[in-house]
Amino acid sequence: MIVHFLIGAATGIISGFGIGGGSLLLLYLTSVEGIAQYTAGGINLLYFLFCAPAALLSHIRNKLVEKKAALICTAAGVLTSIGAAFLASMMDTSLLRRAFGIFLLYIGFRELFCKSEKKKETPAEK
Repeated sequence: MIVHFLIGAATGIISGFGIGGGSLLLLYLTSVEGIAQYTAGGINLLYFLFCAPAALLSHIRNKLVEKKAALICTAAGVLTSIGAAFLASMMDTSLLRRAFGIFLLYIGFRELFCKSEKKKETPAEK
C-alpha cells in the first residue's frame, strides 16, 4: 500500500513540473500492476482532476495563462475528448496500448533530439 502512495506522490510531483507524470502513472498501472488500459485511463483521469487545479492556479498567479486561448482550447478539448472516448471504447485494447506507446516514444525522441528555437522577447515582455 505504501508503494502505491509513493508512486502516486512521485508522479504527482513530476506532473507539477509539467513532465508528464500521468503518462508514467499509466505505464506503471498497466505494466507493473496489470490493470487494463481502459481502467488505467479512468484512474489517470481521476488523478488528473487533483493535479491540474494546483498547476492551473500557479500558472494564473504567474500570469502565464491567456484567457481567450484557454477558453478556445477548453471547448476544443471537451469536444475531442468525448469523440476520442467513444473511439477508444471501440478499439482493441492491445492496439490502443501500442499506439499510446508509439506516441510516447515519438514525444520522448523529440524532447531528446530536437532543438527548440529560442523565443525572442517582444518589447511588451521586457
